[in-house]
Amino acid sequence: MKNDQCQLVALVGRANVGKSSLFNRMAKTNKAIVDPTPGVTRDRHYERVVWHERAFILVDTGGIEIESGAKMSSLIQEQTWAAVEEADIIFFVLDGKDGLMKDDYEIAKMLRRFQKPLYFLVNKVDGPEHEHERVGLFYELGAKDLWPVSAAHGFGLGDFLAYFVEDIPPVDVPEVSEDTIGLACIGRPNVGKSSLINRLLGEDRMIVSEIPGTTRDSVDTLLEKDGQSFLVIDTAGIRRKGKVRDKVEKFSVMRALSSLERCDIALVLIDAEEGITEQDTKVIGYGLERGRACLVLVNKWDLIKNDKKRQKWVLDEVEMATRFIGYAPMLKISALTGFGLKRIFQELKKVYTQFSSEFSTNRLNKILGKAVEEHPPSLYRGRRLKYYYTTQVSTKPPCFVVFVNYPKGVHFSYYRYLVNQFRTGLGLENSPLKIVLKERKRKKYG
Repeated sequence: MKNDQCQLVALVGRANVGKSSLFNRMAKTNKAIVDPTPGVTRDRHYERVVWHERAFILVDTGGIEIESGAKMSSLIQEQTWAAVEEADIIFFVLDGKDGLMKDDYEIAKMLRRFQKPLYFLVNKVDGPEHEHERVGLFYELGAKDLWPVSAAHGFGLGDFLAYFVEDIPPVDVPEVSEDTIGLACIGRPNVGKSSLINRLLGEDRMIVSEIPGTTRDSVDTLLEKDGQSFLVIDTAGIRRKGKVRDKVEKFSVMRALSSLERCDIALVLIDAEEGITEQDTKVIGYGLERGRACLVLVNKWDLIKNDKKRQKWVLDEVEMATRFIGYAPMLKISALTGFGLKRIFQELKKVYTQFSSEFSTNRLNKILGKAVEEHPPSLYRGRRLKYYYTTQVSTKPPCFVVFVNYPKGVHFSYYRYLVNQFRTGLGLENSPLKIVLKERKRKKYG
């Protein structure tokens, strides 16, 4: 279980200064779209970055344009400032080739109003020979330190990140044992997260309020139940930004993401009165990407207990929206009355047992052999796909490497078939699992 609480870092600056390129370089991914056309990055992208064994969540944003009346530009600005508001730390990216621009002064002034740690990164400085000509002018922004970097070539990023991670404050977390199960309680504001935790703890440990947004940061609480220790993480609600043009919803998910980085199982609360929303599925999807186990809890069931039609509609909607995590148990509960809460710990025990399971290589290979025999794979470029053997490489979730002669030739539908065969054969009905296809090295002769 992870005990490091990630700081949230927002990459901001004018359009086309190289924020997405820096994001990809730091996060070692190509998730952010890189294009010289201003305004390409319309939504926020986020990724966990680990440097020198210190971790933070990096958030890419669209370019800030001080004077722009364009509709799409306005929506991008909403997303960007929402990211700045949620972030703990800000990386202000400047363009070393274009030099200091009028908007840079105004953006720096606006960023300082948030009173958050602010780092000035001068991008497009491709080597030390360019530092003098491209960096010095930016001191006019009132920066104490300027960091010359190159997203394209990686120049300066190692030095900057080594300095930056030393500035990430240590986070005090409770002393926990190795077998402690991390639970992140996530959901929209006022869905009943704190009320649920109070019920589970058997005391009013959390502040409970009808005002959305009471929980501003994550709170860790140790809980022991039937000899099993849990680290329960309450989080700020996934807030829906105010209605804007075209009724576009703005998501504020970073706090929940930070908690998901630290947990084993996510408790996703859904409001029985309101039903499931896109915000809910967005965070569930992030948990899926990170391999977290999940329980879907439909809370406030007491409010619709006499409305059979509403009950059916809510359950159908939740089931349809969460088909991509069909392994996750769904429970009807009421944090207010205590209805259904006993089943939570029963399901948690079952889910965690599967989530942390280990299996013998012999058993895995029997399942693989039977699956291939019952449903032979199709040809790939005229050649038969051969599945040689499989072995488990990790747990939480269970991860299996399957050696095959042509990994790229395995169709997605056949990959999904193999996942289902392993899930059924190993009794992993309530846990995520991962299969990695790997090419077996061919023997060399001579």
